Amino acid sequence: MTSKYLNSVGLAFRAGKCSVGEEKIVKDVQNKRAKLVLIASDIGPHTKKKLMDKCHTYEVPFAIVDDRHTLAHAIGKHQRVAIAILDAGFAAKISSLLSDQ
Repeated sequence: MTSKYLNSVGLAFRAGKCSVGEEKIVKDVQNKRAKLVLIASDIGPHTKKKLMDKCHTYEVPFAIVDDRHTLAHAIGKHQRVAIAILDAGFAAKISSLLSDQ
């Protein structure tokens, strides 16, 4: 995958428009704060199913993206397997960059 969307993810994180951590993401999905959930391709099957099921239930779009190291590097953190984008503008931009690949 190209890294164009990763720049936008990094910008969104620095702008405070992201949440990380499984429980925080689940709460943001349930509260309709999350506009897009990015899930690492090498996430554990239990966590992947939990996040995908929550996104389906609450009709929040999600995308399976690069591995956890690439995703974590984009936000400057260590071992992040999922990121919720909380801003509609960033979510739209990241979605369009992912669909262009």
